[in-house]
Amino acid sequence: MFQRRNRFLVMALAGGGALALSGCTGGHIDGGEASLTLPELSDVSIAGGVSGSALLIGGLLVTVLGLAFGVSVLSRIRRLPVHASMREVSELIYETSKAYLVQQGKFLLALWGVIASVIVLYYGVLVGFGWGRVAVVIAFSLIGMAGSYSVAWFGIRVNTYANSRTSFAALDGKPLPLHRIPLQAGMSIGMVLISLELLMMLVILLFLPREIAGACFIGFAIGESLGAAALRIAGGIFTKIADIGSDLMKIAFKIKEDDARNPGVIADCVGDNAGDSVGPSADGFETYGVTGVALVTFLLLAVHDPGIQAMLLVWIFAVRAAMLLASSVSYLLNDAWARRRYASATRMDFEHPLTSLVWLTSAVSIGATYLTAFWVIGDMADGMWWKLATIVSCGTLAGALIPELVKVFTSTSSRHVREVVKSSREGGPSLNILSGLVAGNFSGYWLGMAIVALMGGAYLISELGLEQIMLAPAVFAFGLVAFGFLGMGPVTIAVDSYGPVTDNAQSVYELSVIEEVDGIDEELRRDFGIDPQWDRAKQMLEENDGAGNTFKATAKPVLIGTAVVGATTMIFSIIISLTDGLTTGIENLSLIHPPFLLGLITGGATIYWFTGASIQAVTTGSYRAVEYIKDTIRLDGASKASTEDSRRVVEICTQYAQQGMINIFLGVFFATLAFAFVEPYFFIGYLISIALFGLYQAIFMANAGGAWDNAKKIVEVDLHAKGTALHEATIVGDTVGDPYKDTSSVALNPVIKFTTLFGLLAVELAVGLTAQGNQVLVYWLAAAFLAASAFFVHRSFYGMRIRASLEGDRDDAGEAAPASSGDEVAGGRSAEAAARA
Repeated sequence: MFQRRNRFLVMALAGGGALALSGCTGGHIDGGEASLTLPELSDVSIAGGVSGSALLIGGLLVTVLGLAFGVSVLSRIRRLPVHASMREVSELIYETSKAYLVQQGKFLLALWGVIASVIVLYYGVLVGFGWGRVAVVIAFSLIGMAGSYSVAWFGIRVNTYANSRTSFAALDGKPLPLHRIPLQAGMSIGMVLISLELLMMLVILLFLPREIAGACFIGFAIGESLGAAALRIAGGIFTKIADIGSDLMKIAFKIKEDDARNPGVIADCVGDNAGDSVGPSADGFETYGVTGVALVTFLLLAVHDPGIQAMLLVWIFAVRAAMLLASSVSYLLNDAWARRRYASATRMDFEHPLTSLVWLTSAVSIGATYLTAFWVIGDMADGMWWKLATIVSCGTLAGALIPELVKVFTSTSSRHVREVVKSSREGGPSLNILSGLVAGNFSGYWLGMAIVALMGGAYLISELGLEQIMLAPAVFAFGLVAFGFLGMGPVTIAVDSYGPVTDNAQSVYELSVIEEVDGIDEELRRDFGIDPQWDRAKQMLEENDGAGNTFKATAKPVLIGTAVVGATTMIFSIIISLTDGLTTGIENLSLIHPPFLLGLITGGATIYWFTGASIQAVTTGSYRAVEYIKDTIRLDGASKASTEDSRRVVEICTQYAQQGMINIFLGVFFATLAFAFVEPYFFIGYLISIALFGLYQAIFMANAGGAWDNAKKIVEVDLHAKGTALHEATIVGDTVGDPYKDTSSVALNPVIKFTTLFGLLAVELAVGLTAQGNQVLVYWLAAAFLAASAFFVHRSFYGMRIRASLEGDRDDAGEAAPASSGDEVAGGRSAEAAARA
C-alpha cells in the first residue's frame, strides 16, 4: 500500500497542478488528478459544532466582501477630484491600454485553442474520459484563463483612475494623498484578485459534484498558467520597449522626463499598465490559484484517512479566508495610523508606511494562522495544529523578510544604490553598470540564504510526526511554505501595484501640460479650492515614484520564490514516484547517471536562452521605436505629440511584444515536451536546473535593475542633476536594467510553472506510451518536439534581430529601408528629425 500510494505522489504543490505520473500502470493512463474525487467536507466537525461545509460557506461570504471592498474602492477613486486636462490623459492611456489588452485577448484565445486540442486528445482519446468530463476540463481551463485576464483588465481600470487623481492631488502640496490613492488602488486590485480566485475554488469545493472536482481543478490550473505566461511575457516586452524608447529621447534631444512632445511617452504609460499591472495581476492570480490546486491534490493522494483529508482541506481554505481578512484589517489599521501621523505633514518618507503595512500584515496573518489552526484542527493528535501553523508561518515571514532584503539593494536610501550613483559620477555608464551588477549578485546570495533557512526550518518541523498522517511530509511542508509566501496576497499585490500608479502619475502631470492652461491658478482656486504649488507637486511626484520603484522590486522575489519552492516540491514528488518510495532506482539520481547530469546542464542552457530571447525582443523593438520617434518628434511649434504618432509607437511595441512572445512561448512549450519524452531522470535534472538557475537569474536581474532604476531617481530628485553627464550615465544604466527587472526576471516565474505543468503532462503520456510498447514512438516524438523547439529558438534571435548595416537598413520583414549614415545607425538624429527640432 505504501509503495502504491507513493507512485501517485507527483503533483505540484505550487507549480501548476501536476498530473499523476505513475498513474500509468499496466500500460493504462488513468488521467492523474483529473480522476480524483473529493472527500465529504460536511462530515468534518469544527470546535463549536460547525461543519466543514458551513465554515467554507462562511469563507465564501468573506470572498464576496473582498470583491465588494475592491469594487467600492474603485468607485471611490473614480469620484476623487481631477482636472480635465489630467483626466483626458489618463483616459487616453486607458483606451490605448484597452486596445492592447483586446489584442492580447485574441492572442490568448488562439493559444487556448491549441491547448484545448491537446486536452481533448489527451483526456478524450488517450485516457478515455467520457466527453462530459473532457468538457469540464476544457470549460474550467477557459474559466481559469478568463480569471487571469479579467483581473488584469480590472487592474488597468483602477490604475488609470488612480494615476490622474494622484497627479492632481499633488497640486495641494500635501504628501499624504499621494501615498493613500496609489495604495487604495493597489488594495482594490489585491482584494479582487485574491477574492475572485478563492471564490472560484470554493465554488468547486462546495457546489460541484465531488467526482468531477479533480477535472475542474486541473482545467482551472491549465487556464491560469496559460493566461499568466502570455500576459506576463508579452507585457514585459511591451513595457520595456516603450520605456527605453521614451527614455533615450532625454539623451538624444536633451528634453525633460515625460515631455509631452515625445510620442513615446503615451506608449511608456501604456507599458506601465501592460507590464507592471497586467503582468503581475495575471501572474499573482495564477500563482495563488495553482498553489491551492496542488495542495488539494497532494492531500487527496498522500493522506490515507478520508476524514483527515477533509479536515486538512477545510483548514487550508479557512486559513486562506482568514488571511484575506487579516490583509484588509491590517490595511485599515495602517491607513488610520498614516492619516494621523501625516495629516498635516509637508514632508513624508513614502516608503515608511508601505514597510509598516507589510510587517503589520505579516504579524496579523501569522496570528490568524495559529488561531485558525487551533480552532479547526486543534483536536488532531500530537500538537499537529501548531506544527502546521508554524510551517505556514515560515512562508508568511518570508513575505515580509524578503522585501526588506530587496530594499537593501534597491531602495533610494540603499548604500548599494548610492554606490551606483557615486560610481557613475566619475566612471560614467561603465561604472554605473558594473556597480548595478554587484548589487544584483550580492542580492542573489542574501535572498537565496533566506529562502534556504525558511525552507529548512519547515523541513525540520515536518520531521516532528507528520509522517504519521501522510506520505512524504517534507513535500507537504514545502507546499505550505509556498502557501505562506502568498498568505499576504492582497498586500503583496497592493505594494506591487503602487509602482505603476506613481510612475503614471508623474507622466500624467507632464502630459497634461496643466501649467500652460490659461488662467489655471484662478481656475484651481475657484473650482477646487486649491492654491497650486507647482514645484512642490513635481518634487513629491518624483519622490513617490522612487518609493514605487522600490516596492515594485520587493514583490518580484516573492513570486519567483513561490515558483521555485513549488518546483522543489514537485521534483521531490516525482522522485518518490519514480523510485517507489525511494526504494529502487536511487542510483539514477546521481551524477553517475548520464541522463540526469545532461538534464542539469540542459536546464541552465534553457534559462539563459530565455533571458537572451526576451531581451532581444526588447532590443529590436526599442530600436524600431527609437528610429520612429526620432523621425517624427517635433520640438518646435508643438506642445504635444500627435495622437497618431503616439498610437504608432504603441503599435510598434505591441508588434514586437507579440512576435517575441510567440517565439518564446512555443520554444519553451516544445522544449518541455521534448525533454519530458527523452527520459524521466533527464527531465528531473532539467526541472532542478530550471528552478535553481531561474531563481538566481531572476533575483539577480530584478535587483540589479532596481538598483539602476533608483540610482537615476536619486540623481533626479535628491541631486537635482537632470541634463548633466551624471544623469545621462544613470539613464544608460536604467535602460540596461529595464529588461532585466521588468521583462526577463519577472517572466521566469510563469515559465517555471508552465514548464512544470505541461512537462509533467508529457511525462505521464511518455510513461504510458512506453508501458504500451511504444518506446520508438516516444523517441520519435521527442525528436520532433526538439526540432520544433530549435526552430523557435532560432527565430527568437535570427527572426528578431536588428537588420541594419552602416550602408543601409532593412526592416524586420526583410524589406529595404532608406539608406542612412553610420551616425544615424549608431543612434544619431536623422536629418528630418533634426530639421523638425
